[in-house]
Amino acid sequence: MDVNEYLGLFLDESQEHIQSINTQLLKLEQSGGADVVQEIFRSAHTLKGMSSTMGYERVANLTHEMESALDLVRGGKKESNQLLLDTMFIAMEQMEDMIADIESGGQGANVDVSETVAAFQSFIGGKEVAVEKTSETSTFEIDLYTNSVIEQAKQTGFEAYQITVKLSDAVVLKAARAYMVFDRLQELGEVVSTHPETEEIEQEQFDLSFDVLFLSQETAEVIEHAIAQVSEVERVEVNAFTETAVSEPEVAVTAETIAPEPVVQATSEKEEAKDTKEQVAAQAQAKTIRVNLERIDRLMNLFEEFIIDRGRLERLADEVGQPELNETVEKIKRGTNELQSLVLTLRMMPIEQVFNRFPRMVRSVAKEIHKKVQLDISGAETELDRTVIDEIGDPLVHLIRNAIDHGIERPEVRLQAGKPEQGMLALRAYHGGNRVFIEIEDDGAGINVDKVRSKALERGVITDEEAATMSENELAMLIFAPGFSTADVVTDLSGRGVGLDVVKNKIESLGGVVSLETVSGQGTKFQVSLPLTLSIISAMLVQVGEESYAIPLTSILETTLLDEADILTAHRERVFDFRGQLVPLVYLKEMFGIESETKTQFPVVVVRKGNKLVGVVVNDLIGQQEIVMKPLGTYLEGIPAISGATILGDGRVALIVDSNDLF
Repeated sequence: MDVNEYLGLFLDESQEHIQSINTQLLKLEQSGGADVVQEIFRSAHTLKGMSSTMGYERVANLTHEMESALDLVRGGKKESNQLLLDTMFIAMEQMEDMIADIESGGQGANVDVSETVAAFQSFIGGKEVAVEKTSETSTFEIDLYTNSVIEQAKQTGFEAYQITVKLSDAVVLKAARAYMVFDRLQELGEVVSTHPETEEIEQEQFDLSFDVLFLSQETAEVIEHAIAQVSEVERVEVNAFTETAVSEPEVAVTAETIAPEPVVQATSEKEEAKDTKEQVAAQAQAKTIRVNLERIDRLMNLFEEFIIDRGRLERLADEVGQPELNETVEKIKRGTNELQSLVLTLRMMPIEQVFNRFPRMVRSVAKEIHKKVQLDISGAETELDRTVIDEIGDPLVHLIRNAIDHGIERPEVRLQAGKPEQGMLALRAYHGGNRVFIEIEDDGAGINVDKVRSKALERGVITDEEAATMSENELAMLIFAPGFSTADVVTDLSGRGVGLDVVKNKIESLGGVVSLETVSGQGTKFQVSLPLTLSIISAMLVQVGEESYAIPLTSILETTLLDEADILTAHRERVFDFRGQLVPLVYLKEMFGIESETKTQFPVVVVRKGNKLVGVVVNDLIGQQEIVMKPLGTYLEGIPAISGATILGDGRVALIVDSNDLF
């Protein structure tokens, strides 16, 4: 088998199962429950089968040991404990590393899992002996109708058997093997009922074993021999069936209705609801397909070229001035706007893919520094462009670790302050206009503004004069300054002065803004604002000399006209009065070395970065337009104040101004 053909599917499904296990492990640690253990077991078993089929034995071996330990817990032979939970969390971290190695072309053998395997084996305590079923026990509880069928069959020479079939641990297609078993049984008699039900077996909703209530004129030895011939069948038990209960249902049932009367009425509505959910899920699955991301990117690139050509067509239509042509172009514009919305939607992904990694991380960090933290996630379904999704994870990791380490106090300190010993950390996302907002809020001690001021003065980040005029929030924002830290002791988590400045730079490079609010003794809230997409943006086109430039609308506060006489000087810098605030001026012609005529009145584009403003002086305002951002490439990479380029409708290239660099 060519495994490369299925590698993409394997990686996608592996990551889904790993995330499912992580989520269920957290539930198991908090509240326990047999259903949770069963969900973890199913995911681990599926992971083992997939890995074994693809030839990744290290992954398969680790999941096999995990599965064996879980099997003891779900079977009631052993109880889950903290050591087992910690081992499973470690196993999932190692699993993620191995899957990442496979994704990069390896074989998943880059992680030493020997200690983890030994820990699982220690919990297992050696191989467990399966409990053999005797003829006095039965999986099936039958109703009067089924009992009548069995009695009539016995009168014609048939015997009723309960058959237990156990498939091999290495089985890949469980449903196919089960089908082969039933095919053999059909030749020897009649299947009355199964446990689990036939539909569940067909959909592989069982572990490795299933039971069959079977009528046949053959002996138990003949039946056992016939089933044992099916490959990947590990064990077969054929016992005479003994009725354990006969119920008299008040509703019509079929031979496959095996639930006793006390349960039928109580669960009929639940079963109906379950069936409805399964049907809806099946319909949803049938309408969903996996599409390679490269194809989405190719579609996006083609559409971007279409947007460029549309701009050129609009320009030509304006020059020609024919009403029919203008009407046609307007229809094309409306259609492409709708198509643009659809294409951008294809690139959107729920931020859940980023948020899902944080519950386990919060647990790990809190445990490491002996704190109790409850993470509350909301808005995980909020969608963002895939490019932003790929880049936003690391900044959020820094902010969350900062909240746990600096914000939330130790349990004893919280109790002394009259707070619950468990700190609350909220992670939420929501849409606002054409932007997405992500908030990280804790109920900790808040930022010590006096300490920030003292550290900032000590390190020369601000002067005494600046400190005297800054508000508390402005002082708190100094924690984003390069090399700044309020930690008294350097730890593995903090104190080195790196992290938050990187966070700020990364978010701003994505066209985003980070801000914070803090109240001493009550907590801190970080807010990250990000654009929905980075590929097609709205921009203001401006003219400087003979050159055109694009300034993203997301960073523009306002445009205004300025007279030469309105220019003032402060600290040897040119500034102007903007609504009572002195705002510095930046001349693009000077920044980029462009010759242009000198005017007595000129347009100014006021751009914003956080709470700071800058006035960008240009020659003319061309107008607002949707543009396609194109990277400059490695040769032109790193040019100050330029973030990319776009192709205009007349075929000329316009550079995109990075307003963050103007500050």
